[in-house]
Amino acid sequence: MPLNIPFDNTYADLPEGFFSSQNPTPVKAPSLIAFNKDLANLLSFDGGDIDEMAQTFAGNVVPTGAAPLAQLYAGHQFGNYNPQLGDGRAVLLGEVVGTDGVRRDIQLKGSGPTPYSRNGDGRAWLGPVLREYVVSEAMYALGIPTTRALAAVQTGEPVFREAAFPGAVLTRVARSHLRVGTFQVFAHRGQLGDLQTLTDYAIQRHYPDATGPMDLLRAVSAAQAELITAWMSVGFIHGVMNTDNCSISGETIDYGPCAFMDAYSERRVFSSIDRGARYAFANQPDIAVWNMAQLATSLLQLATDKEAAVEEATAIVHAMPAQLEADWLKRFGAKIGIAAATPSDHAMIEDLLQLMEKDGSDFTNTFAALGTESARDQFQDREAFDAWATTWNARLAHEADPNAIMAAANPVIIPRNHRIEEMIQTAVTGDFAPFERLNKALATPFEATDTDLHRAPSAAQIVPATFCGT
Repeated sequence: MPLNIPFDNTYADLPEGFFSSQNPTPVKAPSLIAFNKDLANLLSFDGGDIDEMAQTFAGNVVPTGAAPLAQLYAGHQFGNYNPQLGDGRAVLLGEVVGTDGVRRDIQLKGSGPTPYSRNGDGRAWLGPVLREYVVSEAMYALGIPTTRALAAVQTGEPVFREAAFPGAVLTRVARSHLRVGTFQVFAHRGQLGDLQTLTDYAIQRHYPDATGPMDLLRAVSAAQAELITAWMSVGFIHGVMNTDNCSISGETIDYGPCAFMDAYSERRVFSSIDRGARYAFANQPDIAVWNMAQLATSLLQLATDKEAAVEEATAIVHAMPAQLEADWLKRFGAKIGIAAATPSDHAMIEDLLQLMEKDGSDFTNTFAALGTESARDQFQDREAFDAWATTWNARLAHEADPNAIMAAANPVIIPRNHRIEEMIQTAVTGDFAPFERLNKALATPFEATDTDLHRAPSAAQIVPATFCGT
């Protein structure tokens, strides 16, 4: 029997050109790996027995009230426009209004081919599914807007990439799957009626106070500025900030070749496909602005007074770097114990980051150690750190409780790349204990529980590159 999920669908009521109706493709022998009970409770359902959940979250059984579909969108991929992308390996089952009143999508990822698969198999293998489950739930625990993981299921079928791997399906939950690329596809096709319908839908669903396309642009830009600076404050590198991976809701979406930094470097890249370092750590704010410029270009197609609209859109996009700077300063000021950092604090923060980069200091452990005796041990040049700390301590004399501020801003544990790789390798053999251990520890990232997972990798454990698994 299917699970009793209280679907309340709206996207399926949009014109047919927005999506393709598409059932997930059944799999041979589904088995449940993980089910997020807390998230299910938020979504107003309790789950069922293990076999029910495995059948449903593998796509073998479509729940009553679902309206399965694959969404259409386009996007700039590494700066190059692709006129049609879409959900090539995902099926949106439908929407649920949670106990908190928030509407969310429930989507199966890795559920088989769709009209947008572009000759792909529409499947996912176990590694990327577990990575997204672990990292998205870790981001949620860190307080950073993100899609979430409801379930992970093994399919009992192989997926062929560079070799044969066990197949899996992730059930992903998001405030929506609307992307910058969703707007681009209609704008570039000149389908202005559909673009207006999409804009109205996005405003109603996400930004009901917005009064039109430019207000929507302003709201999305603010959400993206907050999101990207939140990423940077925990050393996160998305890896593929294409416009089709840029969520209108301001959530982190599409965890492909993502990674958290170990040793700090503003030029750090993990994605094996980002050969030009377009999406390096320090480039992420600039890319966010670029993505918003693409959204602006699409929304401008709806303007009746083009000249006035161009002027307004330009002002919104040009204001974004200052907004990013203000959000960055707030985040990083808190990381060094300053409740309300001012522009005069910027140089001191940058000086610390430069010391960290010069010495190869671990990003997470260095910030977590600030205010303790072990802080200087994170540096090779301890005299240089001592000199910086003299200035810093003088600044903290003006703060009421800097240690509490730092404790709330600096996690002690992140999903480290080598731990994720170890987790994947053991899961392939059928051992999910490391996966469960990581999820448990990462649920409380500001508490020192499983301290072994806090350690930075040894030279032999460093993972230099990550892969999306498609």
